Amino acid sequence: MIEIALYQPDIAQNAATSVRLAACLGLTIHIIEPAGFVWNTRDFRRAGMDYIDQADIVRQPDWQTFLTAMAARRIVLATTQAETAYTGFGFQTDDILLVGRESAGVPYHVRDTVAHHISIPMQPGTRSLNVAVATAMIAGEAMRQTAWQTS
Repeated sequence: MIEIALYQPDIAQNAATSVRLAACLGLTIHIIEPAGFVWNTRDFRRAGMDYIDQADIVRQPDWQTFLTAMAARRIVLATTQAETAYTGFGFQTDDILLVGRESAGVPYHVRDTVAHHISIPMQPGTRSLNVAVATAMIAGEAMRQTAWQTS
């Protein structure tokens, strides 16, 4: 099944919104640490509501641990630097959707490790979408493409 991975998320509310998304869609979500906030803060719990307790959350202590654990899986990085639109990408049922930090995306060593890069086409003069919104859009498309394989 499709899974989500948040690379060192900066903002508790966005991470919690993505956790809530994962819980509602039945997806596992990986939090690659360190996060830019204290886990289970008031803001995190408020944004995630009671869905945090229902979510399948895997906390990864660092990028290398995550990469080792996911060695057999295909990782797909959402980045504003990609030329392939997420709607034109062929998702597979066991893909891991990786999104970066709100403030800086992912560092070059992470980007260079991941073979598949996708973006959300945006209007000229705009920089990026909220990471939780982008995660929802991409997860929805990935699930649409692979739903027939998981039913």
